[in-house]
Amino acid sequence: MAYIEFNDVIKTYKMGEIEINALNGCSFSIEKGELVVILGASGAGKTTILNILGGMDSSSSGKVIVDEHEISHYNENELTDYRRFDIGFVFQFYNLMQNLTAKENVELAEQISRKPLDAATVLKMVGLKDRMDNFPSQLSGGEQQRVAIARAVAKNPKLLLCDEPTGALDYNTGKQVLKVLQDMSFKEGMTVVIVTHNTALTAMANKIIHVRSGRVENIEINEKPEDAEGIRY
Repeated sequence: MAYIEFNDVIKTYKMGEIEINALNGCSFSIEKGELVVILGASGAGKTTILNILGGMDSSSSGKVIVDEHEISHYNENELTDYRRFDIGFVFQFYNLMQNLTAKENVELAEQISRKPLDAATVLKMVGLKDRMDNFPSQLSGGEQQRVAIARAVAKNPKLLLCDEPTGALDYNTGKQVLKVLQDMSFKEGMTVVIVTHNTALTAMANKIIHVRSGRVENIEINEKPEDAEGIRY
């Protein structure tokens, strides 16, 4: 069994009398330590996949298994614990506490984790050794996003989920952030899933899952991922 199994998942949203299938029999697997890009246009269903993997939403049917646990059967309390202890989230916007330093922002993860990593150590991993005592307003956009990644990583999660993590960044800063995410997977062994519409990001991944109209259209295996710093988009 793979580390993550997404088996024939359907997600239906009801809007009055209208039913909309955001996912329509979606299936894929992810191995532990892989860097995976889920690629698709707006409305393809990729964010719904991310929300279900992260325990922020539940499937209407099908099975979702993470580390041999069927999270698709979890109740609300179990999903809360799953989000709290097993998942690290990185979003397009940084969501940092403005009145806390970079180190203090990362230390927040220690309060909601069973086995947190040391905040200073993780900030060094993302290249912010000399910026720990700076407040978000004193950091560039890329530095703030790296703090957000460090905060997610400090939880020591089973799965790091990233929703358009470079969407608010310029080209060069975005590549720096992608390099950090790639290092988390390739050097630290963390399972990383990036949701994006940017096809250029596929070159850096082990696996690319193409999503269209709520289904997996194609899965590519990349035997030789490119260094994130060399990506052009």
